[in-house]
Amino acid sequence: MISTVIRLARVGSGSELAAAVLMGLGFPCVMLAALIPDIWLFAGAGAVTYAADWYLHQKKSYLVNRLNKVRAGLPIRFLLRQLLLILLLAREGLADQPVFYATVACFLLFYGLQAPHGALATFIRLRRTMPVVTRNVDLHGVRIPDAPPRALLHRAGEKMLHLDLPAVAGIVAAAVTGRAVLAYAGAATTLALGALYILLLVPHARRKRRVPGAGAVLKAVDTWLREYQPTAALYFSGSDDAAYQVNMWLDTMEQVDGRPIIIMRERNLVPKLGDTAVPVLCIPGGQHMMARDWSTLRVTLYPANVGKNIHMLRVPTCKHVFIGHGDSDKLASVNPFSKVYDEVWTAGQAGRDRYALADVGVRDEDIVEVGRPQLAPIQRWTGTPKNPIPTILYAPTWEGWDGNPGNTSLLLAGENIVRRLLDAPDPVRVIYKPHPFTGLVNKKAKAVDERIRAMVAEAAARRAADPRWVREAAAAQAGHAAARAELTRIEARLAELASPGRKGTDEAETSRVSLADPHRLAEVKRLRAEWDDAYWRSFGWWEHRVVTGAQPHLYDCFNESDGMVSDISSVVSDFIASGKPYAVTDSADIGADEFRRQNTAVRAAVVLSNSAAELDELLAAVADPAADHMAEERRALKRYLLGPDEPTSMERFNVAVRALTARAEARNEGVAQRLAGQSIGELDREDGAAPLGVGDDSPEAVAEENGAAAEPTAVG
Repeated sequence: MISTVIRLARVGSGSELAAAVLMGLGFPCVMLAALIPDIWLFAGAGAVTYAADWYLHQKKSYLVNRLNKVRAGLPIRFLLRQLLLILLLAREGLADQPVFYATVACFLLFYGLQAPHGALATFIRLRRTMPVVTRNVDLHGVRIPDAPPRALLHRAGEKMLHLDLPAVAGIVAAAVTGRAVLAYAGAATTLALGALYILLLVPHARRKRRVPGAGAVLKAVDTWLREYQPTAALYFSGSDDAAYQVNMWLDTMEQVDGRPIIIMRERNLVPKLGDTAVPVLCIPGGQHMMARDWSTLRVTLYPANVGKNIHMLRVPTCKHVFIGHGDSDKLASVNPFSKVYDEVWTAGQAGRDRYALADVGVRDEDIVEVGRPQLAPIQRWTGTPKNPIPTILYAPTWEGWDGNPGNTSLLLAGENIVRRLLDAPDPVRVIYKPHPFTGLVNKKAKAVDERIRAMVAEAAARRAADPRWVREAAAAQAGHAAARAELTRIEARLAELASPGRKGTDEAETSRVSLADPHRLAEVKRLRAEWDDAYWRSFGWWEHRVVTGAQPHLYDCFNESDGMVSDISSVVSDFIASGKPYAVTDSADIGADEFRRQNTAVRAAVVLSNSAAELDELLAAVADPAADHMAEERRALKRYLLGPDEPTSMERFNVAVRALTARAEARNEGVAQRLAGQSIGELDREDGAAPLGVGDDSPEAVAEENGAAAEPTAVG
């Protein structure tokens, strides 16, 4: 019931719902208090509306945006409180007193200050916004000054409005005590603070505190491009939640042959980018993107099929490749849009066969098998559980855009899967890692996700109270405490290294200071590896766990687990690299044989019905190699899906890059030669001669004419 109300109210949690209810009830109570009049009710209800409003803004609640849509935005709510305060004074019989006029004058003047404050804050933000956002790019051709203090511009409008608090508090106190001086003092404080806020903004509006104009910045970008001359680009555009699609390729781009660059289109995704030494150039504007000189690029790689790809696909001097952001049997893996690229790179033979079966216009000769370089961190299975009891990872995918019941196991099977794992006769540990998009389309999936998290947490609490595990916990207590202390130390150091600049900077200043520091990046990578190790040592190998967020990474969960349950997605294809047993849920209930026929990655899997009754087969395979009847099928399927182990995927990837680079250069040389030939013909026409091969100037006639002209002239 509560989850339904949360969904309908467009809030993210129960606490947000409580704040929304308090704010919704608070304003009618303020109005009632002003009409009665009741000063104490007014003060209490007013304080509740202030606190609830502040909390919803702190949480960035979607409800705040909805209130703006229905003409109940933040300025209106503050104005309403102030008008009701004036009404309260009138109802208290103070309408003919100087304090009443002082209150009206204070609020009028205060709102008069809103305009210059808003104009200054907007002007500063606009003049600090560059047409590009960069990382590891030296824009030495432009002067980028330090950003204004974050406290001045972050939620500036909200802060300015809250400066009415001294006035409101003073006026209410004056109404209670009868001492008008309190109202005058509060009003003067509010007006003084508002004026001071404006004065603090003024210096940052000066020319020397602004970044140069778009023309100067883009000129510096062009200079850098000419100096760096990138040859291989990763081009990405996507939604707010899609940063993982580009992050998975960062390590690969650092190892790619040539001079790599990452080109992005959404500035809000740049802060979500992982640490990398590769230059990053984010160009949001389509006209700015198309106006840059990309002639040195030879290969451009695309992880996603999105509309903005067209702005790079129009560049003829490089070859364009769709590499995707995963390998699975989903329809997205054979998108007909893929035929616009020069090549499509798949992990193995399975990807090639998918396109042949789908018949969407991608030619077989345009498909190249390069493996999956990202899978290098996945450890191979030893054949026995890593710990005294096996660990099973449940990593369902999200519900997808099309509402297909076969997309995710969460809706029909998720709770059954987790319940059977938690209640298994022989104990297992459960790691639950939901997809970050869970609940994005179907709120029922989000509700199931929340119930599963509660189930795992409850089972973990029961296990913690069990005498057997209490003894294990006591024996491992010192080690866990040391690991947690190590985590704290690592996280503190990572926080120091997170941003190369000072705290509170904006994207313009960050672009200036975020030049690649190999020592910092090497330390960050080392610390992240140490963090992963310490994380798993910080709790018991018997403790159930819900894992969310960027860390630990999905592949770390692969390495920690002995088997997995998932859905048709790239997660399954990636897990196959480990060689461990796995199960896939037939959520659409089409039958095990047909499910295997339609989905390549399921051929070596235990197929689960929505009841999850078949989980015992997976648990037996994990616990006893003799019961693992699909080990050989998994090895064959791994080669079919992901390609051979040797040469490595990164080596095959670079071979493909070099081959396509050669094709691009051959094409460019051919075009240059044809254009040079055309220019000669145009010069001939300018001299009054017809082009070669036209009319009497056939090649033979030209040869005769040239030969006659070459003959020596008779003398005497």
